[in-house]
Amino acid sequence: MSNTFPAIVGLGDVDALVKVYIANRPAPYQHLSVCHALDCGDIAAVGQACGNGWRKVFNVYAKLVFALQAQKVNLAVGMPSWQHYRDNRLLQAGSSTALLFSPPVLDEQQQAIQIISGRTYANALNKQQSLGLFWLTPEFAINPRYRLFVCPYFDYRQLSNDKIAYLQSLLAEYAVSALGGKIYD
Repeated sequence: MSNTFPAIVGLGDVDALVKVYIANRPAPYQHLSVCHALDCGDIAAVGQACGNGWRKVFNVYAKLVFALQAQKVNLAVGMPSWQHYRDNRLLQAGSSTALLFSPPVLDEQQQAIQIISGRTYANALNKQQSLGLFWLTPEFAINPRYRLFVCPYFDYRQLSNDKIAYLQSLLAEYAVSALGGKIYD
């Protein structure tokens, strides 16, 4: 049985292939009811207005997408660094990335990689609808059927470079091949 959610609410590309779900919203987007693509400079503006916590979220997201190039997930192709990618492509129209405030889509036909940022948020979502998660460690869970992953919150202290590498390996094992030619060379 497929559960779909009519409103995709968040920041980024409405047709994203890498979707990160997060419990909190940055202040400028508290009342957002659609998926809003950012422009160059918006990430820096959110970081300036909302503080270091949001800078960390964007930094970790950019680092992850940049690292996925090793699996031929080429969303950051042509970008010299994850910082350049963050500032010039992440969460923009056509970027294939989104930071979402609505629940994940549990539909076997959807092809996106879906990542829930934070175990606490994943547990809260699981109470609303069964996500069918299989916990690999206390911090990482998967549901390969929906290309759904749980990892520590997108913050350097919780999702370190080593943990980003572990998430990258999980994505390579369970989800990247499902994306087919959409983001491969």
